[in-house]
Amino acid sequence: MQQADPSSPPSGSSPTARPTAERPGLSGLDRYFRITERGSTLAREVRGGLVTFVAMSYIVVLNPLIIGTVPDSTGHFLGGGTEPNLPAVAAGTALIAGLLSIFMGTWSKFPLALAAGLGLNAYLAYSVAPLPGMTWGGAMGLVLLEGVVILLLVLTGFRRAVFRAVPPFLKTAMAVGIGLFIAFLGLYNAKFVTTAAGTPVQLGNDGSLTGWPTLVFVTGLLLMIVLWVRKVPGAILIAIVVATGLAMLLERVLHLGAFTAPAGDDPGNPGGWAMNVPAVSGSVIQVPDFATLFTVDPVGGITAAGVIGASVIVFSLLLADFFDTMGTMVGVASEADLVDEDGDIPHSQRILVVDSVGAIAGGLGGVSSNTSFVESTTGVAEGARTGLAAVVVGLAFLASTFFSPLVAMVPYEAATPALVMVGFLMMSQINEIDFSDIEIALPAFLTIILMPFAYSITVGMGAGFIMYVLIRVVRGKAREVHWLMYLISALFIAYFLRGALESLLL
Repeated sequence: MQQADPSSPPSGSSPTARPTAERPGLSGLDRYFRITERGSTLAREVRGGLVTFVAMSYIVVLNPLIIGTVPDSTGHFLGGGTEPNLPAVAAGTALIAGLLSIFMGTWSKFPLALAAGLGLNAYLAYSVAPLPGMTWGGAMGLVLLEGVVILLLVLTGFRRAVFRAVPPFLKTAMAVGIGLFIAFLGLYNAKFVTTAAGTPVQLGNDGSLTGWPTLVFVTGLLLMIVLWVRKVPGAILIAIVVATGLAMLLERVLHLGAFTAPAGDDPGNPGGWAMNVPAVSGSVIQVPDFATLFTVDPVGGITAAGVIGASVIVFSLLLADFFDTMGTMVGVASEADLVDEDGDIPHSQRILVVDSVGAIAGGLGGVSSNTSFVESTTGVAEGARTGLAAVVVGLAFLASTFFSPLVAMVPYEAATPALVMVGFLMMSQINEIDFSDIEIALPAFLTIILMPFAYSITVGMGAGFIMYVLIRVVRGKAREVHWLMYLISALFIAYFLRGALESLLL
């Protein structure tokens, strides 16, 4: 399993540890979250929660830019009106993420935070909202329906049964693939690697490392590595804070501004910050606008898309939610050493229930389906092992509804080194996969490489599941495959072909 906080003993319970309830002198908070039992401390949980929040805080800025800038078929934007209302979308995004993360932490007692899911929000913005007759309320109504369906699948035990049917080596491959995925996410979001004309990606903006923001990223990453190797407590958080301070200094002196790509005769600003500009203008406190809340319209969504079309949309959202969460849960649990010898995870049913409620809450909040964030692994790498870290994340999100200028101050270049570092830690689990066995090696290989290459956790999982079933069948071992694996593989095939299905049915 992954190494824990460099200043702590191995994660999880020690061999001589007694159940928390039997230990005298522990606080109620410690007993409730089982902090000592899981080999953690209050300081590590708070620190881990803050690191996770910093790693996730970009969603408060990015989600409004995706779903808040696209009008529906009637020309209206989220929050109402014919002009974008980005502050309202940002406030709603932070509010729903905060409430759900607190729910996850207090009920499932697992260090997993939630927020509006990337990919799902883009699907709503560019494929659902523009459909003839569709409104943003109708689109969010379909998100609400998807959440209800997935919650029913959890309550009936189906979702947990699927998790148990997945072979242990595929669960390990998911964790490794997620590690590569988030490492690539960190490198790409910081513009350390970018898209290129002649190749899919390249180093920097022109095949080399240039620009002050790149210096901030490299400085943050190197500092993080040095502190981690030296076993300094809070290595990840310290590096993020230092990198943010350096970014603020550079912006104040050089006025770098935001990154813009060259276009035609316009040279753009390739030396600018990838997302958030590290500067605060005006007041750091703003009264939040929650205009997106409760604008949901399930009936309108079904009417606009039709029963068949709405079913395809709900199915597409459901399948991505269903398996992304499974992979993320495995990745976080593996990093925290919370997977037992049978491959199960504590309170996994509760985790799945909260995640399912996330889709419902996202629809009601008008901010797209909320799902578990793989960036939670950054907090786990900082030492978090319990739901208290998720509560800290939630409280930080709630505070950010008032302090959005401070949240927007941390640039990608300062936060994303944490994703690269955690990617390395998760990648080390690859030695648990037996690559000498072709029945294990090929499915694991596809799972691992397609997550970053296809930029999708779901795609990697689907390819691995399908390949596992195929190899078993052609080798005459069809009866050894759990029936749920056949069903899942069939659903993944439908998911991969959903574009063709939508063109036929919508």
